[in-house]
Amino acid sequence: MVFFFYPLDFTFVCPTEIIAFQDKLTEFEARNVAVVGCSVDSKFSHWAWLNTEPKNGGIKGVKFPIVSDLTKTISANFDVLAGEYMYTDDGVMEFEGGPVAYRGLFLIDKNGVVRHQIVNDLPLGRSVDEALRMVDALQFFEENGEVCPANWHKGDAGMKATAEGVAEYLGKH
Repeated sequence: MVFFFYPLDFTFVCPTEIIAFQDKLTEFEARNVAVVGCSVDSKFSHWAWLNTEPKNGGIKGVKFPIVSDLTKTISANFDVLAGEYMYTDDGVMEFEGGPVAYRGLFLIDKNGVVRHQIVNDLPLGRSVDEALRMVDALQFFEENGEVCPANWHKGDAGMKATAEGVAEYLGKH
């Protein structure tokens, strides 16, 4: 699963990312990978955004699920909640600053283990192609038991995670 966070509905960078994920959705599905988005907006805001045409700032046509984290607990649990916050003695979250999610992306394997994570600051959009590359790398490792060196892409050779494997790889490059 690719589980990603974005700051808010009806903003500027967020629809470019969500539409980019939608544009590559068949590539994720071909790899048997679900894509799920999440923000701190309400389900009502998500619904309105999903029913607004892209030319009007919406994301109409997006088919993957978008989770509402109105309580901000999912964002806090994944450590992507922006702003300063603390819990009162009653367990209530109190904030200083804007309580929105950073642009976090988590690649979660079939056992529920986070195998890759990256967090971008609010103004920095992410690369959907890089998310696909990381899916390919994880699947290559799971299928072959070999690790993926820097700048590895699907179809490239992996290497054995040994001193000899590194030496052999570096000797070829």
